[in-house]
Amino acid sequence: MLMMKRRAGESILIGEDIEIHLAHIGRTRVKIGIQAPRDVPVVAKEVKLVRDQNRAAAESRLEGTLARLVSRVSESGIQGTVPPADERQ
Repeated sequence: MLMMKRRAGESILIGEDIEIHLAHIGRTRVKIGIQAPRDVPVVAKEVKLVRDQNRAAAESRLEGTLARLVSRVSESGIQGTVPPADERQ
């Protein structure tokens, strides 16, 4: 991790395309502005962590639901095949 000292109003460049501008430095908070290309995602780390946790929980719930459905079909003795998506109505 690189540590740099900066004052309010100063900037940090990351590569050629990303600029971090220190807009305000308070006692407990720092306001920063980030200028980056549109194709570079910029989110707070906490937001990404919560999003990843939500996706993982949804995936495991979906897998559990699918496993229960497969189990029910197996127990009921229903047999058959599902037609390809382009043949379904």
